[in-house]
Amino acid sequence: MIENRLRASVSDTVSQQPKPSRPRSGRRVRRIVTVLIVVIGVLVAIDFAAAAFAEHTVSQKAKDQLGVENDPEVGIHGFPFLTQAVAGEYGRITVEAKSVPVQDVLRDVDVKAELRDVDAPLSDLAQGNVDNVTIGEVDGEVTLKASDINQISPLDNIDDLRIAASSEAYVRGGEGASAQSHGTDEGDDPANTGGDAESEGEDDDDSSAGIRLSGKVKVAGEELEIFAFAMIRLDGSTVQITPHRLQFGNDRETTIVPQAVQEQLLPSFEADINTGDLPFTVTPTGVSVGPDSITVKGTAKNVAFAQAQTSR
Repeated sequence: MIENRLRASVSDTVSQQPKPSRPRSGRRVRRIVTVLIVVIGVLVAIDFAAAAFAEHTVSQKAKDQLGVENDPEVGIHGFPFLTQAVAGEYGRITVEAKSVPVQDVLRDVDVKAELRDVDAPLSDLAQGNVDNVTIGEVDGEVTLKASDINQISPLDNIDDLRIAASSEAYVRGGEGASAQSHGTDEGDDPANTGGDAESEGEDDDDSSAGIRLSGKVKVAGEELEIFAFAMIRLDGSTVQITPHRLQFGNDRETTIVPQAVQEQLLPSFEADINTGDLPFTVTPTGVSVGPDSITVKGTAKNVAFAQAQTSR
């Protein structure tokens, strides 16, 4: 009997002892990490929301200044945005407007401006006031597309106008001059858009560039594909296209156009294109040729956002 009571007493004592608890430090760390993640997420969301508001404000003002119908795309670069906003200083802002009409002829011009070292007080930006916004440096450019250029007289007489870059040597002398400038006897087919004979050896003068225009032209009642090799040069905000020589061609081979026929057809590829003013009163200083496009660009320093207007 006594032995049974001792066993029961020991059993009760053991059962009444507290069970070991789980470590609380691990749970506390997890809670802190969770709170930090939530706080950081909220701060990032606030930063992005503030940046979106600022981009919308700049877009609306740029729309008025540039005189365009659609809201330009605005990107304020750098993270976090709020530190830039508090300081009122932004490293880089891009403004891009697409399908801008120019001079009632061009209907699909892309306008782009890259603003660097922008000084925009937070109070003014919050109120949508850009009068005091100043820009340390602006790179502005307008891009004309082949489909638009094809609407300009006399280029509108060419069907399916296409544009590609070429070297000045190839424009003026063809395969022989290009091969000589490269120190080789090889020449490339001008129907090959990737030919080194055309793309290499570009003129160092940014105000001019070689260009190849191709399309279908009617000659003596017959539709033929023509390659025109020309130089483009800036004259203020006007791009002058001056053709130098022509070749008949297709995707497989090309032949030299007789001189008499060249004299007759060359004027069909000669044109002056008014690109309109660059944004932020940037003076055009360079021209380049891209795939089915011509881009005019320039740089200005120490300008005001209020000078964004262009003569559209």
